[in-house]
Parts: sequence; C-alpha cells; structure tokens
Amino acid sequence: MSQFVCGDDCEIDDDVTVGYGDFEEPTRIGDDATIRAGSIVYGNVTIGDGFATGHDVLVREETTVGDDVLVGTKTVVDGRTEIGSHVSLQSAVYVPTDSRIGSNVFVGPGAVLTNDQYPIRRDVDLEGPTIEDGASIGANATILPGVTIGENAFVAAGSVVTDDVPPDTLAVGAPASTRTLPETLEGPNQLA
Repeated sequence: MSQFVCGDDCEIDDDVTVGYGDFEEPTRIGDDATIRAGSIVYGNVTIGDGFATGHDVLVREETTVGDDVLVGTKTVVDGRTEIGSHVSLQSAVYVPTDSRIGSNVFVGPGAVLTNDQYPIRRDVDLEGPTIEDGASIGANATILPGVTIGENAFVAAGSVVTDDVPPDTLAVGAPASTRTLPETLEGPNQLA
C-alpha cells in the first residue's frame, strides 16, 4: 500500500484511507487539511494547503490539487486530474479522468463533467473538460467531453454544455446556448 505525507495541523478522521493502492509515489497533503469519514485518497496524489472534504469523497491517483480546495460530500475526482487553488466542488460532483479545473472555480452540487464522447460504443481517447479560472458551474449542469468553459464564464443550473463557452459569457439550456453575461453575474467568484 502507498504511503502518505501530511503537513502540520491536519485532521484526518479514523474512517479515512489516504495513500490507497500500490503506487511508487506517496500521497502528499499540505498543512491544515481536514479529511472527513468515509473518504479515500489514492496514492500518487499531491494536495496543497487548506484542503477540506465532506464525507465519502474519492480522489483517484495522479491528481494534483492546489491550495484552499473544498471537495463536497460524495464527490468523485477520478485520476489524472488537475485542480487549481481556491476551488469549491460542492456535494455529489463528478469529475472524470483527464479533466482540468483552474483556480477560483465553483462547481455546484450534482454537476457532472464527462470524458467519453461515445460511452462503450466506440473506442476513442478520453478527453475531460477544461474549466478555466473564475468559472462557475451551476447545480446539476452537465459538461460534455473536451468542452472548455472560459475564464469567468457562468453555466446556469441544469444546463447541458455541448460546445465551448467563451470567457465572460453565460451558458444556459439543454443544449446550452451562450449569451452576454448579465451585469449581476459579472466579476470574479468570491472564493478566495
């Protein structure tokens, strides 16, 4: 089983597994982490300072996480994923393999990111979405494979995003269409 290294002032509940699996690289967790019961963090994961989880979180191998990241209850972050700093992944979010999430990003509860354009119908390379810095994804939104959500863009709750969303725009609907970002949604996320 892989080993792990945790910085100062970490609180890891008894019912947590850190460093799961047989990986050459240990899991590294920065200072001031809080990892709640039922969570599993695989080996070969690197996490910055101020990491916090809800209960029953899964973080798979070869994932990097920045500072001050919240991963909500029952959220799954599959392997080979990059997450920046000051990110909030709310409860029951799914982040597939090969995704990239920038910094100062909010992903609402129940949002699903996908990485397989033709699930089990065709043999294609997996391509997770990219969520650029400052973007917000509403509750229960679905982001399709290879889609880029631009910097400071806002995806409305329940939207199904099939195409790239330009920076500083609003995506709404199923399939989502883009429009000018309303003045009330302008400006950065207030996660930092």
